[in-house]
Amino acid sequence: MENVTLIDVVNVLFFVYGVTIFASYILTALLSVMELNKYFIRNHRFDFNAMLGFECLPSISIIAPAYNEEKTIIQNISGLLNVKYQNFEIIVVNDGSKDASLKTVIEHFDLVKTSQFYDPVVPTKNVRGIYKSRNKAFNHLTVIDKENGGKADALNTGVNVSQNDLFLAMDVDCIVEPDALLRMVKPFIEESKIECIASGSVIRVANSCEIVDGIITKVNFPKNIWAKFQVLEYFRAFTLGRMAWSKINGLLIISGAFGLFDRRRALAVGGYDTSTVGEDLEIVVRMRRYMHEVEKKKYRVAFIPDPLCWTEVPESYQILSRQRNRWTRGAIETIRTHRKLMLNPRYGLIGLVSFPYWVLFEWLAPVVQFVGLGYVTFITIFGLLNLNTFVIMMLFVISFSLMYSFFGIFYEAYTYNKYRGLKYLAKAFMVALIETFLYQPLNMYFFRLLGY
Repeated sequence: MENVTLIDVVNVLFFVYGVTIFASYILTALLSVMELNKYFIRNHRFDFNAMLGFECLPSISIIAPAYNEEKTIIQNISGLLNVKYQNFEIIVVNDGSKDASLKTVIEHFDLVKTSQFYDPVVPTKNVRGIYKSRNKAFNHLTVIDKENGGKADALNTGVNVSQNDLFLAMDVDCIVEPDALLRMVKPFIEESKIECIASGSVIRVANSCEIVDGIITKVNFPKNIWAKFQVLEYFRAFTLGRMAWSKINGLLIISGAFGLFDRRRALAVGGYDTSTVGEDLEIVVRMRRYMHEVEKKKYRVAFIPDPLCWTEVPESYQILSRQRNRWTRGAIETIRTHRKLMLNPRYGLIGLVSFPYWVLFEWLAPVVQFVGLGYVTFITIFGLLNLNTFVIMMLFVISFSLMYSFFGIFYEAYTYNKYRGLKYLAKAFMVALIETFLYQPLNMYFFRLLGY
């Protein structure tokens, strides 16, 4: 038997890591397809509008932090006021805006400062005033003015003021589908021995779409190349990723742009963590820990595959880089805070599968790929690279990446078909080709790696 060299060992380790990632992508895609088909069968003939007559619907508070949103805040709030639901309120939290956001909202909605006492369950920055409208048409609307403390602090302020059963945490600049609350709340009221503690949905890209009074009137494929890349990225992340984790009840994150939570349990864990930039990931992980450690009940974190929320994504390299850098730092902070979950059978599936997967294939992936690049460079310099094997593996990786993106494009067209026409498909396939060689390396090495 020939002697095994260090090079052989390293090659095997990289091979096993790569095969595991590819296998996980295939498995999550298959699980997502299964869950989507199940969802469509279950809801194909369900009349969501009929839910408006249900007496058992929980009350909901829509909490939307706002910082320097003067240009679009009226349109955004107007869109929220069109939401279909029988018992809801909108709480806009002005997080110390330096522009005329507050003044604009006060004038447009005829708001007056109330004498409502602010008694925080979760400590927050100082609240300067709570406003309500004199116009009965806007009696669902509450505006809170507070000192700047960041998104997590603004959300905690809204949760403190809210008295409803559930709260929807969202970005104020998001466009919400009219029946979004009805679809999001369904997992909370379905008859089941498993309680729902949170639900999220698909987020879609609003760039270049036509918007009138806070409603998407026409969906267009973005004109900006960075936004186009993110459309495909969102297809993969939401349709082919989070749907699979929802099926096995292993979902660890609900997008901070749009997520519905059980208010009582969110307060029980202390609200959002203001010390992290990844508050959306962290609160889901903490609520899941709480259910295992304190309540010890069967529960679930649901995911709705319907595109219920549309958001503007970054259109420049600099802004996109900062966003992904922040996401990476948030993930690292959450992993360090909740490292107790790692391979801990006490936490069931999330301890044995979800959290290890997040650590190994989400958090460490940029590091492993960067080390792999250095390793290939090293063995090339010293003449140890098997060129034929390297070329075959690179062709496989590129082909797999393209096929995965193509599948995401096809499956979106098959299920929701929001972007229509052969012209769109041709553009999407071309963007997928460019993305494989440009955006994905940038996202992995420069956007995410800088967050470490």
